[in-house]
Amino acid sequence: MAKTSRGKPINLALQGGGSHGALTWGVLDRLMEDDRLTIADISGTSAGAMNAVVLADGHERGGRDGARTALRDFWKAVSDAARFSPIQRSPWDRAVGNYSLDLSPGYLFMEGVSRLFSPYDLNPLGIDPLRGILEGQVDFDNVNNCRDIAVHVTATHVRTGRARIFSRGAVTADAVMASACLPQISRAVEIDGEDYWDGGYSGNPALMPLVTSEASADIMIVQINPVVRHDTPRSAREIINRVNEISFNTSLVKELRAIHLMQQMIDGKQLDLGPTGRTYLHLVHADAEVQDLSASSKSNAEWGYLNQLFERGRGWADAWLAEHFDAIGERSTLDLDAWFDDPGITAHPGA
Repeated sequence: MAKTSRGKPINLALQGGGSHGALTWGVLDRLMEDDRLTIADISGTSAGAMNAVVLADGHERGGRDGARTALRDFWKAVSDAARFSPIQRSPWDRAVGNYSLDLSPGYLFMEGVSRLFSPYDLNPLGIDPLRGILEGQVDFDNVNNCRDIAVHVTATHVRTGRARIFSRGAVTADAVMASACLPQISRAVEIDGEDYWDGGYSGNPALMPLVTSEASADIMIVQINPVVRHDTPRSAREIINRVNEISFNTSLVKELRAIHLMQQMIDGKQLDLGPTGRTYLHLVHADAEVQDLSASSKSNAEWGYLNQLFERGRGWADAWLAEHFDAIGERSTLDLDAWFDDPGITAHPGA
C-alpha cells in the first residue's frame, strides 16, 4: 500500500455523462499531479462513480502515479471495447472531424429501437461489456479498504425513486453498474433483492456525504452536464436531450439550494454547527465550456475523442488551480448567492 504525501484535503463530487466522463479523467489527472492537494472523499455517479473507484483502486496500489495510470488504463479499455460497437461516426462526421453521433446510422437505429423495446426484450441475459471492463480493471477490496480516499456511489432505487448511497465497505461492481444503469439501455441492477437505476435521477452526484465528511470542508464539483443552455431546443432530439440534462441536474441543484440555505442560516446566526459546520464549494468549469459537446457524443468512446476530452479537463483543473488554489480551506469560489439570485445566469460565477 502506498503512503500518501499530505497536502490540502479536498472532497470531490463527480457527475456522470457517458464518455464525457473523460473530462473528469483529465481533471483528476491534473489534481493527482499536484502534491499540494490530497483527495479525501469522492462522491460519484455513473461515469463519475467509475472514475472514483478506478482512482481509489489505483491510489491504493501505487499512490498518485498509480491512480493516474489506472485511470488511463480504464479509459483505454473502454475505448478498445467500443471499436466493436455498431454505433460509429458517419463518414461525413469523420471527414469533418466531428465527434457527434447525430448522423450515425447505428446510433439512430438504436435510438429508435429503444423507444419501442426495452432492454428486457432486447437483452434478456443482461449482458453488459462495461461490467467486464470494470471487474477486470478494479479490485473492489482495494476501493473499500483504501485508507486515504473514501468513495461514495449513488444509485436510484427503482420502487421509491430515492437515492441509495453505497459507501466504504459496500462499494461493489454491482453498486457502480447500478449507478450507471440507464433504464432505456440496460436492465435494472439487483442489489439485496431490490432494483436500481442510474444514480443521476436522484443524486448527480450526491453532495450530503461530502457535506458531513470530517476529512475536508471543501467540495470541488466536476460538472460535465450543463445547467444552462443558451438556445431553446427546437428539434425533437434537442428537446429530448435538454429534458435529460435538466432531469440529471435537478438533484444537484436541489442539494446546492439546501447547502445555500444552510450557509445563509449560519451567516445569520440562526444556525450554529461549530467550527466544522462551514462548507466551501468550488466548480472547475462554467456551462459555456461544454456548450459545443453534443449529447450523442456521450456514446462516442474513440480514443482520439477521449484524449481531446481528457486534455480539456486537465485544462479546466489547471486554470482553476492557478486562480483558486489559495481559497481551499478558506472560502468558496462558487458564489451561490449570484447563481440562485440571477435567473438569466449564463455561467457559474466565482467568488
